Amino acid sequence: MRTKVEHVAVPGRGAMSNEAGRFERLASIAEPDGWDMDDDLPPLRTETREEVARSLITYNRSPDLPFDRSINPYRGCEHGCVYCFARPSHAYLGLSSGLDFETRLVARPNAAEVLARELSARSYKVAAMALGTNTDPYQPIEKKRGITRACLEVLSAFNHPVGIVTKGTLVERDIDILAPMARLGLVRVGISLTTLDAGLSRRMEPRAPSPQRRLETIRRLTGAGIPVRVMTSPIVPGLTDHELEALLEAGQQAGADAASWIMLRLPREVSGLWQDWLAEHEPHRAGKIMTRLREMHGGKDYDPRWGHRMRGEGTYAEMIAQRFKATVKRLGLQTKSAPLRSDLFAVPPQVGDQLSLF
Repeated sequence: MRTKVEHVAVPGRGAMSNEAGRFERLASIAEPDGWDMDDDLPPLRTETREEVARSLITYNRSPDLPFDRSINPYRGCEHGCVYCFARPSHAYLGLSSGLDFETRLVARPNAAEVLARELSARSYKVAAMALGTNTDPYQPIEKKRGITRACLEVLSAFNHPVGIVTKGTLVERDIDILAPMARLGLVRVGISLTTLDAGLSRRMEPRAPSPQRRLETIRRLTGAGIPVRVMTSPIVPGLTDHELEALLEAGQQAGADAASWIMLRLPREVSGLWQDWLAEHEPHRAGKIMTRLREMHGGKDYDPRWGHRMRGEGTYAEMIAQRFKATVKRLGLQTKSAPLRSDLFAVPPQVGDQLSLF
């Protein structure tokens, strides 16, 4: 039987609980031991284990996604964004979508090797690869592990198009790979910008770079000739929605040439984690925020239907869409970028290959 755990704010973390995954029959909970002591618990450290990947490219047929394949070097994300739609994926590992998602990470050290093998298959048909669709490829663990960089080196060697989504400033480290790819029309980066309020960002996205630091990343990438999309996602009704125009303007001024938006999504366990966070950090706005979300999803916290899940529907959703449309037009931002090139793709020669006579 699963037991609901106590919700307590953990310094430096987004989730306030660690309930067992939905596939687990048993759960462990913290109970007082009878000693009346005020000693604080030690900080909750991040743990990482390794997974030997047998395959890396994941294919999807979702009609509301602009890509049909993606790779993720890591499972879980230390950025700890409380609203992250990917949290429920941790349940498939027998872990919690709460604190486990941001403290018990999985690294895939052979990812680049597997990627090269999959791209080399005769049956492989090239199309743009998405990097960072489930968890951030430039979360803090990447600084030590370098798995994302290794995958980029493979994609570069194959002249394979790639779109990257991140909040992490560590992407700047890989400008030496990304800039030459950009000159060939092989790469585009999306930087997620949720709010310009550093305090709010620290509470919602406790280990992600500050908004101003992300804007600096946009400047550095675009300064190197790498095209960047500013992603105003997620928009939180009643909390960050008033910032939409300011977010787009800040992104455009930093050098972004394109923009996109997604409404806050609360699939599965994310709804409970988000509502716990609201009760702790924004209790006076919680009712308004949840009412707006339910209005867009037929009275439910979330509706996963394709064509609906990203934006919602109704008067409020349409108002946000119109504000976004008017602002990107005024700023000259694109909403649909030119497709990345696929015609340059080629499997690089391997040791032992017979050389061509021509």
